Amino acid sequence: MSQSGASVSQDCITAYNDLKLAKKYKYIVFKLSDDNREIVVEEASPDKDWETFREKLVSATTKSRSGAVGKGPRYAVYDFEYSLASGEGSRNKITFIAWSPDDANVMAKMVYASSKEALKRSLTGIATELQANDQDDIEYDTVLKVVSKGLA
Repeated sequence: MSQSGASVSQDCITAYNDLKLAKKYKYIVFKLSDDNREIVVEEASPDKDWETFREKLVSATTKSRSGAVGKGPRYAVYDFEYSLASGEGSRNKITFIAWSPDDANVMAKMVYASSKEALKRSLTGIATELQANDQDDIEYDTVLKVVSKGLA
């Protein structure tokens, strides 16, 4: 359980293991349930297109307590593949992305921030973590630099 009191759904762990071990998915997007009590899978997809994945994060919405809908934070895991610039082959790293847009609801950002560790602890084998707050943070080249540590 996280500091916010949110628990991690078993579906999250199952989907993550399908991504990590069975290579069934390329990415998984997680969100907090409407009552903020559980972290659940919003979408798991085998789609390898980075822009499709990026758009899922950028277009994510959340409801405030007053019922207003605005930009929303998300967690995501992406099986990032890249080729080494030295020509030594390709690598893949499971990357955890905490997406919390600067213009999202403050309450939503606080709950997501305090729930993140519970999800990360449940998902063993994450190679890289990335905190993203604006669209530039999740541009392919920006993420590639972080994931590859400049070796791609």
